[in-house]
Amino acid sequence: MLVTGATGYIGGRLVPRLLEDGHRVRCVARNPSRLESYNWPGVEILPADLEEPDLFWNMFDGIDVAYYLVHSMAAGDAYRERDRLMAQTFAEGAARAGVKRIIYLGGLGDPQKVHSKHLVSRQEVGRCLASTGVPVIEFRAAVIVGSGSASFEMIRHLVERLPIMIAPTWVNTRCQPIGIRSVLDYLVEALDHPTARGVYEIGGEDILTYREMMLRYAQQRGLRRYIIPLPVPRPELTWRWVDIFTPIPYNIARPLVESLATQVIVRNDAARLTFKVQPTGYDEMVRRALSRIEQDSVMTTWASSLSSLPQGQGDEDFLGLHEGMLLDRKRRRVKASPERMFEAICRLGGEEGWLAGNLLWKLRGIMDRMVGGTGMRRGRRHPRDLRVGEPLDWWRVEALEEPHLLRLRAEMKLPGRAWLQFEVLPDEMGCRVEQTAFFEPWGISGYLYWWSVLPFHRFIFPGMIDALKRRAELAEFEARWGPQRARAEGAAGT
Repeated sequence: MLVTGATGYIGGRLVPRLLEDGHRVRCVARNPSRLESYNWPGVEILPADLEEPDLFWNMFDGIDVAYYLVHSMAAGDAYRERDRLMAQTFAEGAARAGVKRIIYLGGLGDPQKVHSKHLVSRQEVGRCLASTGVPVIEFRAAVIVGSGSASFEMIRHLVERLPIMIAPTWVNTRCQPIGIRSVLDYLVEALDHPTARGVYEIGGEDILTYREMMLRYAQQRGLRRYIIPLPVPRPELTWRWVDIFTPIPYNIARPLVESLATQVIVRNDAARLTFKVQPTGYDEMVRRALSRIEQDSVMTTWASSLSSLPQGQGDEDFLGLHEGMLLDRKRRRVKASPERMFEAICRLGGEEGWLAGNLLWKLRGIMDRMVGGTGMRRGRRHPRDLRVGEPLDWWRVEALEEPHLLRLRAEMKLPGRAWLQFEVLPDEMGCRVEQTAFFEPWGISGYLYWWSVLPFHRFIFPGMIDALKRRAELAEFEARWGPQRARAEGAAGT
């Protein structure tokens, strides 16, 4: 079977479920290398761009069932037209290849009352997929609650960060959220119903307003929150608010927030009568999502399909607030291979130190120990080798994808959560490296902490990435010309 959108939030979780059930899976992606790190055994990965029909003519070969999980909402205002054209082209290709069924996940809402461009687009895609005669199972869902989903992350960050919210009146709109596990159950069980076709509305046990959803989240977290609904004169103020206080960027927040004014509840029982899935209540969905987050076992997120270091970026640094995170980002171009650059990055910490401001690092470690934290005492297991999950001074290795990505999560005492991430991509010079310190503040104390340490960042982070660049370029030169010439060139200042 074929899975499109495998780099996304839903697709990245569906593929392992299909493999567990013994299905043979083919995935397509614009950039197949994005899928290689998943290590899905037996999965065939093909390069394909659904906006370029001539480039995916062979992806339907031998396919009986195709999952359509593509959405271009992050592409900007033109997403509706792009989605419609991609769906139409996909349906025509499936019909020519003799595909027996398409399974699609769309958006819930009464077609006669839906005014949100986002929901209109989701339902329009379903009609395009069915236009060529290939049988389509179209599941329509409202808010999907799960660790990493865009809707859940928006709710989570707003509630965690704002004790008092002056919210738009849409917080009183009714919604029927559904858990990510239930969504996957429906998508997988659809394979057991060869005669099923048409629209199936799916939702959880509870019908709640968005205000109730946020307050019940707060209750589970033991937080006291106040939400005051008031008319908002300009809707773009809400979009900007979400952009500032959550990880959801403006171009995604806008269509999401627009859709919140539409009541989205299940209007018929076709799904429950046809399928065996037993959806859970909202409180259980939240508990499961929070458990995943606390255990650091989030499989995919809303941003899984987005690249944080796209082609064509320059060397601009960035310091400030972006997508709900406080960032300090440095970029450099390096005259060395990605492998050489990544090797230099993986040597950081332990006896080697952090290459810039080592005294400041040690002082911060002492301060952390004074308040009961780990400090810098843990060091590292091996001077060059790293493994996911192992400690590295006061960090823990959260993600490691050689030679492209290293992400470290801070385990010091902080009024928030912090990460240090390195990304490496090849380019014509050799490679590009991006070093980013992320901080997710908890309330006002988190923001005050961030601004208090920024003066030290000026010494530490530029010096660290520049030292890494020099180290990688020297290693590259030595590999080509030998250590003696490298030292001579270094002494000459070249």
